[in-house]
Amino acid sequence: MDMKLILNIHYLGGLDTSGRRWAAGADMQRFEVMENTWLYIEDGRIRDYGSMLSETWRELAQRPGMKIIDAVGGSVFPAFCDSHTHLVYAGSREKEYVDKIRGLSYEEIFRRGGGILHSARRLHEASEDQLLAEALPRLEEIRQYGTGAVEIKSGYGLTTEDELKMLRVIRRLKEQSPLALRATFLGAHAVPLEYKGRQQEYVDLVINEMIPKVVDEGLADFIDVFCDQGFFTPEETARILEAGARYGLRPKLHANELGYSGGIQIGVKYAALSVDHLEYTADEEIEALKGSSTMPTILPGAAFFLNLVHAPARKMIDAGLPVAFASDFNPGSSPSGNMQLILSMACIQYRLLPEEAFNAVTLNTAYAMGLENELGTISQGKKANLILTHPIPSIEFMPYAFGSNKVKTTLLDGVEY
Repeated sequence: MDMKLILNIHYLGGLDTSGRRWAAGADMQRFEVMENTWLYIEDGRIRDYGSMLSETWRELAQRPGMKIIDAVGGSVFPAFCDSHTHLVYAGSREKEYVDKIRGLSYEEIFRRGGGILHSARRLHEASEDQLLAEALPRLEEIRQYGTGAVEIKSGYGLTTEDELKMLRVIRRLKEQSPLALRATFLGAHAVPLEYKGRQQEYVDLVINEMIPKVVDEGLADFIDVFCDQGFFTPEETARILEAGARYGLRPKLHANELGYSGGIQIGVKYAALSVDHLEYTADEEIEALKGSSTMPTILPGAAFFLNLVHAPARKMIDAGLPVAFASDFNPGSSPSGNMQLILSMACIQYRLLPEEAFNAVTLNTAYAMGLENELGTISQGKKANLILTHPIPSIEFMPYAFGSNKVKTTLLDGVEY
C-alpha cells in the first residue's frame, strides 16, 4: 500500500462533497477552501483531509510506511485539466506569426496554404518517432505548470494514414506519460488542397474510410469537426457526427470561432460533450445551450494570439450556463499549454472571479473530457491529481501573478513529479 500524508497546507482549495458533475451559473463561485490543513493519499487516491488542529493526522503519521510531505505553507489544488489541445505536431509556425503582425487574417493565411495545411505538410514528412520525441517535452512542460489531464486532437494529418499516425502517437503518449490523456479524432479539421472544390468528397473520405479505421484500432475517445466559416458547414458536420455516433464516438466540436456558424446548435443537437472557441455566441446560442449536457469551452489563448473578439463568458455564466477554459495548445494560434496563464486570462480578460476561473479549469474541463468522476475536485475517492504550490498569500494570487510559475510539485495518481 502506497500512503502519503501532506502536512502544513496553507490553503486546500477545490473541496467538494456534493458530487456535482460541473459548476454552472452562480454555483461557479463555489470553490471551497480550508486553511491550515492536511491531506491523506492512499494508493493514488484522495482518502481524507482535515485541519492541522485535529489529532487525526498525528495518528495517520504513525502508520508504518507512511510518507510525509511537508507543504511548508504551500497550497494544494486539483491539477488543471486541459480539455482542448493539438500538441502533437511537427515544427512550429512563427513565420505565420509575423504574417499576422503584418495584418493577414487567419483565413487569409489558410487560403495561401498556411495554417493547418502547413502543419499537415510538416506532419506528413515526420515519422511517428519524431512526433513522439517532440510531443513528450511539451507534456513535461505543461505538467510543470500544473496540468494533470489533457485532451489531444489529431487533425494535422488530413489523409487516412497521417491521421492514424497522429492518433498512434497519442496512444504511445498515453503509454509513456503519467498524465491522464484523452484522444480526439479530428479528420475534419480542414479541407486538403487536393480536395479544393470537392469538399463533399473529403467529407465522404472522413466518414467512409477514416472513422472505421480509427475505431478499428481503438485510437480515439471522441470525434471533432471544425464547424465554422470557411471550413465545414453544419450539414457536413452533422453527417460526420452521425457517422461517429454509429461507431460510439461522442462529439467535441470546434464552433463559432470565426463567425455565427451554427456549430453550437449542431453540437447541442448531437449531444456534444463540449463546444469549443465560441467567440461568436449570442442570445440564440446561449438559449440552445441551456438545459443541455454540452460544456461551453472558451480558448483564450487563441483569441489572444489571433486578436479575436472575446467569447461572452460573463454573459454565459450570468445566464446560468457552465463555462470551461482550456489552452488550445497548438503551433498556429495558441503556442502555449500554460494553464496558469489560462486561469489568469479567464479573470483578466473575461472577468471571471478567481473561484469561477478555478472551476473553469478544473471541474468543468474534467467534465469536458469525461473525467469529472475521477478528477477536477478535492473529493474522497477521486484520483490524487494535485498541484502543490510555493507559498502564496491567497488563492487569488494564483491568477493575479500571471507571469510566474507558482507550482512547486505536481502529483499524478499520488506520485510526485
